[in-house]
Amino acid sequence: MVAIQLDCRHPQRHLVGVRLTVSPQRSCLRLQLPNWTPGSYLIRDYVRHLEGLEATQAGTPLTLRRLTPSSWQLVCDPDAGPVTLTYRLMATELSVRTCHMDQQHAFLALAAVVLELEGERWSPHRLEMLLPDGWEAFVPLPNDPRGGWIARDFDQLVDSPVEAGPHRSLSFEVAGVPHRWVTWGACPGGEAWLLERFPSLLTDVQQVCLRCCQLMGVERPASGSYLFVLHLLDEGYGGLEHDDSTVLVYGRQRLEQPHGYRRLLQLVAHEYLHQWNVRRLRPAQLAPIDYQQPTVVPSLWFAEGITSYVDQLLPLAAGVSDADGLLHDLGEDLSRYRLTPGRHVQSLRTSSQEAWVKLYKADAYAADSQVSYYLKGAVVALCLDLQLRRDGSCLPAVLQALWQNHGRWGRGYGEADLLQAFTAHSPALATLLPAWLEGLDDPDLDGYLFDVGLRLETEMASTPWAGITPTCQDGSLVAQRVWRDGPAEQAGLMVGDELLALDGQRVRQPAQWSAALRAGVAQSLLISRRSQLHTLTLQPLQPTVERYRLVRSETASVEQRQAQERWLTMAAPLPC
Repeated sequence: MVAIQLDCRHPQRHLVGVRLTVSPQRSCLRLQLPNWTPGSYLIRDYVRHLEGLEATQAGTPLTLRRLTPSSWQLVCDPDAGPVTLTYRLMATELSVRTCHMDQQHAFLALAAVVLELEGERWSPHRLEMLLPDGWEAFVPLPNDPRGGWIARDFDQLVDSPVEAGPHRSLSFEVAGVPHRWVTWGACPGGEAWLLERFPSLLTDVQQVCLRCCQLMGVERPASGSYLFVLHLLDEGYGGLEHDDSTVLVYGRQRLEQPHGYRRLLQLVAHEYLHQWNVRRLRPAQLAPIDYQQPTVVPSLWFAEGITSYVDQLLPLAAGVSDADGLLHDLGEDLSRYRLTPGRHVQSLRTSSQEAWVKLYKADAYAADSQVSYYLKGAVVALCLDLQLRRDGSCLPAVLQALWQNHGRWGRGYGEADLLQAFTAHSPALATLLPAWLEGLDDPDLDGYLFDVGLRLETEMASTPWAGITPTCQDGSLVAQRVWRDGPAEQAGLMVGDELLALDGQRVRQPAQWSAALRAGVAQSLLISRRSQLHTLTLQPLQPTVERYRLVRSETASVEQRQAQERWLTMAAPLPC
């Protein structure tokens, strides 16, 4: 057994003390810190936060020889007793995949904390926490009767996020399975504020969780116990899934918006569903996980896109949301998709393969050259669901079949398994699905929406299109985005250029910029780039589509309305 002790008793220093103890099985021991955490496909070089690594055996210092930036080797005596490793980690990065500690709390993503010891990956690991007085640690691991927690192996350990602080946990059950909810707020009273504003939160979350079980065709959650951790910040949105827990980030300002609570429940649904899709119904490339190197996963569109589509349906199917809200949110996603020119440059399969180098490293030009496998994956999931319904089936039936054939047995799936599962319910998908994954043309979205009595309605912009998004930055008006092949790019404008004047008129605000544009007219644009002034010629075009709205068709038939109702609640289609 590997023993890990984490010392968080001085949170004001933002340094986590780490002590690892192991009885070596060989004279040459290699140790390495993971470079990424599953679910977040980006090499993060966690080792940059590590300092003061030392090794001792029987009170004698051991020499550590560095092999790579994140791995070391030491020589020891297997008969001389345990080897102890000590080091510190700076915990100042607040996200669901990194570490953060201050006087209010500590959050530790253990992939960024615990060294993997050669030969011990599949050995039990015992975790112990040293905390300030009045603090409690919340860890999704079995308790050790002697104190602390026990992980069956290194994988389970680093899949267990740690939240600690003077928090309290709220408990509820889902089909008899215990669940805990822990809230940390950036401001005092975050949990009280949340429950005062939304007193039905735990009941609503419970219903969403139950509906996830029903979606997968099971009576109980896949986990034997589950932990929700919510970081309620002023701003923020996101989450990271684990086998037996999830960490959510949500903004108070977002919650105060009309659709904020519904979208929190969608985030809950998304991460909770991942305990099946991704965690246990897992791409074959992630079994086992290589913590050091990027692993190309061509099916991330299924892992994230399917989940992103279903997470909007689940609160409605659970009875804690309404159809109008769902159509609003789905319409926003479809609008964002259609206004992403990169979908005609990068295929959905390529987007999945390039996650490590593009999605998590997007810049101001990314929308012109790539499309998110979350976003297009959700659009394809919608088309898959509606195509399946044309053939008398539905997406839940395919998910349940994949769970029974692969997920419940821990069998990793490949692309051929997914294609086979879909075509078994709709033969037409043998041709359609590969085209949607590998091609650059849009699926027949309008045709599928027509099946359920819906259509996309266009809204035109009120001002000419210049192919630029200006924003105020440090008191200046700056080009935040420049569309590929748009008027601004053709004029020679670049992201970061300061916009000074248009046709001799000073512009300081986006509204002034929009009001000064003239469609079809060559205009003189004065800019500053790297402190040098340049005059460009800009010729804006006529207004273009600003957004799309998903609306119910006024001429929908009774059959279309019935199909819409069953689709929205994820019910199977009526037999023909």
